[in-house]
Amino acid sequence: MAETSVRGPADQFATSVRKPADFDQFWSDVLAESAATPLNPEATPVPLRSTDEVETFEIHYDSIGGVRIAGWYCRPRESYIPGPYPALLIVPGYVSEPTLPKSWAKLGYAAIGVAPRGKLRSNKQYNPGYPGLLTDNITDKHTYSYRGFYVDALRAIDFAQSRPEIDGSRIGVHGGSQGGALTLVLAALRNDAITCGAAGAPYLTGFMDAASLTHSNPYEEINDYLREYPEREPQVRATTEYFDCINMAERITCPMLVTIGNGDDVCPPETAYGLVNAMTNSKPELHAYSRCAHDAGSFWDAAKVKAFLAEHLRPAGGAR
Repeated sequence: MAETSVRGPADQFATSVRKPADFDQFWSDVLAESAATPLNPEATPVPLRSTDEVETFEIHYDSIGGVRIAGWYCRPRESYIPGPYPALLIVPGYVSEPTLPKSWAKLGYAAIGVAPRGKLRSNKQYNPGYPGLLTDNITDKHTYSYRGFYVDALRAIDFAQSRPEIDGSRIGVHGGSQGGALTLVLAALRNDAITCGAAGAPYLTGFMDAASLTHSNPYEEINDYLREYPEREPQVRATTEYFDCINMAERITCPMLVTIGNGDDVCPPETAYGLVNAMTNSKPELHAYSRCAHDAGSFWDAAKVKAFLAEHLRPAGGAR
């Protein structure tokens, strides 16, 4: 199946997302709090998960609220591909656990499988569960789950920049669904550091519109919450607009690839097109697949994503 440039009715969908007047100040304050938090990075070799080509490490670093974050770090062995290496952050989906990115390391990347709070090995201090994350403290922007979750992913950039074998001028990010959202968030909030991003089937985009367009999880968590607390709908809407990728979109300036399934019943394509239309400063490369759902045409698009990242990040030794 070839990608299609035909967009159709979803492209004309007008989202109800509004940008809060203090949106930029809110995130400036959050980023300042993050920057004032010592990173305290650790990387512990894991010989059992290493190979002749790839060294694997379990990593840890500190994030806001004193939460210790874990993850995986895989880099080529110097004897296999000499450095320095571009960094590639692989960010997780909603229910999926952090990726062990050995396959990307074999291609010449220093690859980090990010595990924000609540994910495997990052859930000792915070563990809302799944379902649970999407609506945890959803009526308060200062304590909402995704405030810390976003920062945990952003701090992976700081970890990459702390590594002497990584070329800090080449940092990319890639993920699908919630990983697609995190790709956008990192490119928006750290546009000084991210070189490029590839986002598939982006979640956390048009929160309230998506909840009204689909009855699939995770957005059904919002519908369930509002069935129990209907009077809180204005507060829920007000909070989520600080975390909505549509409001992040104009801050993105680096090259971006966005992949959409026009039949996606988890992250509705209407919201994804609204996102792309709002990315006015990055002119994203859009791959929209007809008759594809939440996979967003990944079977056909995987090679294109690999080529896109290689073009902009220039992996050590060339993409093998």
